[in-house]
Amino acid sequence: MSAPGSYQAAAGPSSVPTAPPSYEETVSVNSYYPTPPAPMPGPATGLMTGPDGKGMNPPGYYTQPVPVPNANAIAVQTVYVQQPISFFDRPVQMCCPSCNKMIVTQLSYNAGALTWLSCGSLCLLGCVAGCCFIPFCVDALQDVDHYCPNCKALLGTYKRL
Repeated sequence: MSAPGSYQAAAGPSSVPTAPPSYEETVSVNSYYPTPPAPMPGPATGLMTGPDGKGMNPPGYYTQPVPVPNANAIAVQTVYVQQPISFFDRPVQMCCPSCNKMIVTQLSYNAGALTWLSCGSLCLLGCVAGCCFIPFCVDALQDVDHYCPNCKALLGTYKRL
């Protein structure tokens, strides 16, 4: 039996190394990259003499790389999405999608389902002498259309029923 930690060569022809790598081979960081040669002692070219008499290297000048135009460049477009607006029986301040101006809507009242149901129920109760037409005069019983005061476009409708 062999001592622990020792390596034995395999029997027969093999490409397996017979000894472990050395410490320098194991620890070396730049083992895949060639190391630059050490500077030669003696007078160096390009040295400048500083104010204290010591030699110093001239400052290195670096140029910034020029960006290469990309053929697959993607154009970014910003899209502003307006939140949906809930229309009720009051004027609404908003940006008109038709003329792109900030406006306060104008209201227009129209007879809707609630108006006709109110008229029919008053007729059934006996108000046939003209009182059944009162719901057509009450704005709180009619549907509301919202218009732009600038371009007169219909912006939305609020239906009571």
